[in-house]
Amino acid sequence: MVAVIVFFSYYKVDTVEVRGTSHYTDEEVKNMVLRGPMASNSVLAPLLYSTTNTEDIAYVDAFKVTQLNRNTICISVKEKKTVGCIRYLDSYIYFDRNGIFVEGSQNRDETVPYFDGIQVNSIVMDEKLDIKGDTVLNTAVALSTIFQKNDMIPDHIQFDSSYSISLIYGDITVQLGKDADLEEKMNRVIAILPKIQGKKGILHMESVATESNTFEEELEQEEVTAENWNGGYDEDGNYTGDGEYDEDGNYVGAKPKTALEEAIENWNGGYDEEGDYTGAGEYDESGNYVGPKPTQESLDAASDESGDGSGDESSADDQSSETSEDGESDSSYDDGNSDDSDGYGDYTEDNSDYQGNDSEGY
Repeated sequence: MVAVIVFFSYYKVDTVEVRGTSHYTDEEVKNMVLRGPMASNSVLAPLLYSTTNTEDIAYVDAFKVTQLNRNTICISVKEKKTVGCIRYLDSYIYFDRNGIFVEGSQNRDETVPYFDGIQVNSIVMDEKLDIKGDTVLNTAVALSTIFQKNDMIPDHIQFDSSYSISLIYGDITVQLGKDADLEEKMNRVIAILPKIQGKKGILHMESVATESNTFEEELEQEEVTAENWNGGYDEDGNYTGDGEYDEDGNYVGAKPKTALEEAIENWNGGYDEEGDYTGAGEYDESGNYVGPKPTQESLDAASDESGDGSGDESSADDQSSETSEDGESDSSYDDGNSDDSDGYGDYTEDNSDYQGNDSEGY
């Protein structure tokens, strides 16, 4: 009995190290593996708690427990090597570099590239996915390897019907084109993306030719108001004041209402205290007081009180100074020819043909 007490006291586990997991915290791994009274003994724990029976634990192939010293053990996690995932029905299907279906989950793991546009006929756990398209799996594996190496995993990767590739990074879509020179293209993407952060548009990287690497920025369209509306012409080019065409014959829609017109339209007064409609009474049809009919003076006074009217003119002046006469962004980027260039910064910004309402690629 004394020997047993000495054995458990001498080899009592004080420290547990966890290695090899990217999906679980150390505490989660400890709770999954060390579930028994012998977990506190550094000699018995490796014998009893190393296991390959992990069918109920996502992303894990095996746990191996080893003794580092008499008071320390280590849990090594052998994780399934997933290279990508796709959406199938209501689940995310994770696959390895051979296309084997290794895991399914209702939740998406943001550290694994998500591919949109890979179609499968059927799925069976631990079997190769029946993927439509002969080369799309090789492309997905190649992209995943590049992403992991450079820590540049997109929000998701899109394959279109002809398997051209688009990478989505927030509001920026990178069009890689076909599966050719992927590593060279991604080297350039990695160099360019920091220079266009915060913008919205399409980065063309279909070719490794430098002159074709352009960024089309999607500019915010100015809101059309009664003040900047440029219509008033009819279909025949005659000015009527309320026609829905501009001077060049382009359809621009009906003239927007002014703030005063909207306020009057929403005002439901016009009745006096006796319930008679006068058009200027300050009561509604049910006898509720709604105030006088709105006027430009009352709107201006309300705007001054709330402070909404301050700074508009200067703001407009500032905005106009930041854009060119034709409304295009005049911002420019280092083309990579400076002394500290890494050789991948050469591209041009082109937004002359890209309209703000064009949603292609998003």
